[in-house]
Amino acid sequence: MIWEALGALIAGFAIALVATRRLPDRFPSRTLTLATGPGAALLGALLTRSILGPGHPVQVMAAALAVGAALLSVLVRPPRSGLGRSAAV
Repeated sequence: MIWEALGALIAGFAIALVATRRLPDRFPSRTLTLATGPGAALLGALLTRSILGPGHPVQVMAAALAVGAALLSVLVRPPRSGLGRSAAV
């Protein structure tokens, strides 16, 4: 279980790091993003392990990646565009 949790933390951190590097202007805070990724992945892994039980490491890591990516997508802001500006400004 410790290896699954450590793997989920590393995978969540990797997802968050890639997200902040590819879309740096779409996330509100780099620190928040780098903390949410591993936390969400760990939550997904622990929840999946409690449902499936021991002996399913592939499914636990898949769920950790899915939950980590899903909760990181909640943090994404819409892109800033100049189309909504007023001409008087």
